[in-house]
Amino acid sequence: MNLLRRTALAEDLHTLDYKPVLHWDNGSTLKATTVLAMMHWLGLRASYSRPRVSDDNAFVEALFRTAKYRPQLPTKGFADLEQAREWASSFVQWYNHDHRRSAIRYVSPAQRHAGEDRDVLRARHALYQRARAENPRRWARHTRNWNPITVVTLNPERDTVIKAATENLHNSRTAA
Repeated sequence: MNLLRRTALAEDLHTLDYKPVLHWDNGSTLKATTVLAMMHWLGLRASYSRPRVSDDNAFVEALFRTAKYRPQLPTKGFADLEQAREWASSFVQWYNHDHRRSAIRYVSPAQRHAGEDRDVLRARHALYQRARAENPRRWARHTRNWNPITVVTLNPERDTVIKAATENLHNSRTAA
């Protein structure tokens, strides 16, 4: 709970016009009244995975896969807790600052979070345009799309269905 509070306050989530969603599994710890009260106080909404639906937590599953196949992960486990903590710390640093994610146009999560992705993508677009002008035969059509990704969701199709159902329910209540 301290990590949740520290993170939300460090990111100024309470100042946002909308309530960010924190998605997690269905563990009883994460549904506890004290945790839910803390989330409400911080201005966060909870979202839970559906039982036995593996792609509800796609981002976490992708993170685990990335960690599992990282060459630096010891094949025989960690010697002690300190070694595990050191590895986890270096992994988080690499993942957030060095690892370029295809889902956000090959920028790092830290660049995306800080808003630096727009400048990086603008420079890439300019570079591609210059390369295309210098050698137009290299491209049959257009260059790669370097527009920034504005929204990242876990299950966009499910979010659309839920939003439509909620709007229909609201409209039927106000019409009655």
